[in-house]
Amino acid sequence: MRLNSLFLTVLITTGISVFAHAQTATGLASYTQTIPGSNQTYAMVAIPGGTFMMGSPATEKGHNPDEGPQHTVQIEPFYMGKYEVTWDLYDLFAFTNMEKEMAEKYKTTEANLSKTDATTRPSPPYVDMSFGMGRAGYPAINMTQYAAIKFCAWLYAKTGVFYRLPTEAEWEYACRAGTTTAYSFGDDVKKIDEYAVYVSSSGGAYKPVGSKKPNPFGLYDMHGNVMEWTQDQYIEDYYKQVDSGTVKEPYAPTTALYPNSVRGGSWDDGPEVLRSAARTPSAPAWKMLDPQSPKSDWWLTSASFVGFRIVRPAKTPGEADIKAYYDIKPIKDY
Repeated sequence: MRLNSLFLTVLITTGISVFAHAQTATGLASYTQTIPGSNQTYAMVAIPGGTFMMGSPATEKGHNPDEGPQHTVQIEPFYMGKYEVTWDLYDLFAFTNMEKEMAEKYKTTEANLSKTDATTRPSPPYVDMSFGMGRAGYPAINMTQYAAIKFCAWLYAKTGVFYRLPTEAEWEYACRAGTTTAYSFGDDVKKIDEYAVYVSSSGGAYKPVGSKKPNPFGLYDMHGNVMEWTQDQYIEDYYKQVDSGTVKEPYAPTTALYPNSVRGGSWDDGPEVLRSAARTPSAPAWKMLDPQSPKSDWWLTSASFVGFRIVRPAKTPGEADIKAYYDIKPIKDY
């Protein structure tokens, strides 16, 4: 299903120019989204529009063929989560009883609470999906791309604001934050400990969000901690298709369960996987420990390195398009 009207205008052209100056996002300012009926908030950073070179040059250390050829992409202004979505917020969506208990504590009216009654929610996990690595203030993990989209639907019902997953292009643009180097902090991998939770610094587990320095846009954990879902189907030669003019899409719509694109690398990855241009495809092995048949639409069980953050387009799509985005059906697993 092609729902491009839902997304920010992303114009893709062939070119070799480097990152252009970001255009002013008129009237766009960072803000904090309050979550009615709870003590939770979610900080959103205003991302100015501009053009950038998506992908990496063959000379970049760690470069993979799926990161080329580089191509110029224009991005419209949008907002992006300052942090990865934490368990504190995700659990309100995943567990109805938790949302209701929080609502009672913060004296939410029945009318407000009923807005999320019809929300499709995850089936109960059969184990603690944090695997004891930490919950309060830690990134939510092990959810499917479908679950992340349904979280956005719940948040829309809760707040009246349209949120969604970022496209690959938006994610890389936000991660680079005006840079053309391998990382948003430059090419010197010796600085990575200052900016990222990764295999050599994690101690075998993720860390609370915002534990390291932010990138130039003020976004935390774009490199490392947990990988992040994007909206795109992972297509290995997609950049080649774009560069040749074969496709004009600003993103690759999801048509199959595997693979989809996740970005940023995680606490369990080496530096090269954390590069701004690095792409990772999702895989059936991420549900390896799931004992169900068919396997869960909601939980990955074997992907304690995968989470997400959300974006909000500067221009809100129409209600019909919003409904079409949120009312997707899960693609059944084996």
